[in-house]
Order: sequence, then C-alpha cells, then structure tokens
Amino acid sequence: MAAELTARVRPHPGCAAPGTRPAPAGRRGRGRRLLTAALLALLAAVAGCATAPAGPAAPAGDPAMSPIDLLFLTMMTAHIDQTRQIVRLGLERATDPELRTLVAAIDVTEADEQSTMRGWLRESGPSAAAVAAHHDHTGHSDAAAGLARLRAAPPGQVDAVLLDVLGTHQRQAADLARAQVRAGTSARVRELAGRIERSRTAEVGLMAKLRTGRRP
Repeated sequence: MAAELTARVRPHPGCAAPGTRPAPAGRRGRGRRLLTAALLALLAAVAGCATAPAGPAAPAGDPAMSPIDLLFLTMMTAHIDQTRQIVRLGLERATDPELRTLVAAIDVTEADEQSTMRGWLRESGPSAAAVAAHHDHTGHSDAAAGLARLRAAPPGQVDAVLLDVLGTHQRQAADLARAQVRAGTSARVRELAGRIERSRTAEVGLMAKLRTGRRP
C-alpha cells in the first residue's frame, strides 16, 4: 500500500516537511489532490521505510510531533494566508450582509488558528519556522486565479464570484485537514485539524445556501 501511494501521489517540491528532503516533482494537477498529496506521500514513505526521514526535534510538550504534523502546519498556515487575502478583498467588494458577516467571521477564526499553528512551528525549532515562512503554496490551490476573478468581477456579480472562489478554497482546506486527521501523529495537531475540517465543511454548506438563496 505504501508503494502504491508513493507511486500515485507526488508532492510539490516546496512542500517537503521541515528537515526532510523534498520528494521529486510530478505533474501539477488541479483541485483537491494537490492539497493532500504531500501528506499522503509522506505517510507512505514513513510507513514503507525502516527509518523515517529525520525532522527537527519535537517540542518537549508534544513528543508525538512528526514530519507529517510539521508539513500540515506549514501547508495550512500558507493556505490561511490565501484565505485571508480572499476574505479581505471580499469585505471590500461584497454587498450581501449575511455573506459579509460570514466572511468577517472566517477572517477572525482563521487568524486565531494561524497564530496557534505558527506558535507550534516556533516550538519545533528555527528550521521548521523558517521553512514555513518561505513555503510556496501557490501550486496547491487556485487562490491566485480566484483573487483575479474577484478583482475583475462586475459589481453585480461580486457576491456570486466570492461564494464560488471562497467555497472552493475552503473545500480544499477541509480536504487537507481531513488528510492530517488520518495521517498525523500529534494529538493536538490532529485535534486542531479535526476542528478545521468541521468548520470549513460547515462554511461551505452555508455558502451553498447563500448561493441558492436559501438563508440559514
């Protein structure tokens, strides 16, 4: 099974866990597999090798922190950077009051989550924090294209475009968090990933209702 996963899933070279060597780059697909590919490939490598790649020393308060956990924290903090760019532009342009309330709540929630994750990365040592700070997440979501669409949308279409762009982005975050729940070893990171998966899934559901005019 580990060999099959490794053969099928090729992570972006910028997404190797801190302290590990990047896996070879494959073709850049689109959609959800991009977000979970690095986690699943690393899980396969750890499961299939006698010795797992060495990462930075785990923080004293969480000896179960692994390269998989550090990779998730790195990718999710970068994903949240993109989310907050989308929601800030959305708040500048959106007009629907309920959509604006939802978007503002997302910004506050994700800022808090991001602060927590960056703190855990700092605890894991300077190399983990440095890798996270320089992680290039552009190959793992359509956020740049979504921001361009949102900027170019005519005033009467902004709300609909925002719902589409942000809904897609939050589904990707839910997929990444779901992969961490399956693959991670740190209890606190998996618990946070579970909360993220549930919150993003709920947000996508709310946005679907707003899109069809069925208010919560």
